[in-house]
Amino acid sequence: MSAIRPIRNDADLAWATAEIEPYFDNPPAAGTPEADRFDILADLIEAYENRNFPVLDLPPIDFLQAFMEMTGRDQADLADVLGSRSRASEILNRKRALTVEMIFKLNQAWGVPSENLARPYALAVA
Repeated sequence: MSAIRPIRNDADLAWATAEIEPYFDNPPAAGTPEADRFDILADLIEAYENRNFPVLDLPPIDFLQAFMEMTGRDQADLADVLGSRSRASEILNRKRALTVEMIFKLNQAWGVPSENLARPYALAVA
């Protein structure tokens, strides 16, 4: 186990992420040095990502599209989550609004922050 160090670049981020990944499957017991290490590294990672990859204040569908692009997902993947290719197309083309159930599914399946999708937005004019 190497010493904790600042995260200043993507290589440091990769190092820190690799350091905490084993804890995802086997969380350290609370109050242990390993738990403290996990908490410190997680805070450092979060601070670096917030500084370098700020969440844009985009309308919900723009945010969803950016999230999909960033995570290598496409409309077929969205259809898998929503249960219908036509529904995915309607959502992305702003012909149908996201429902609470859809937002919940996206959060559960992909980890999309619900607060970025649960805002009013304009639908396309038919």
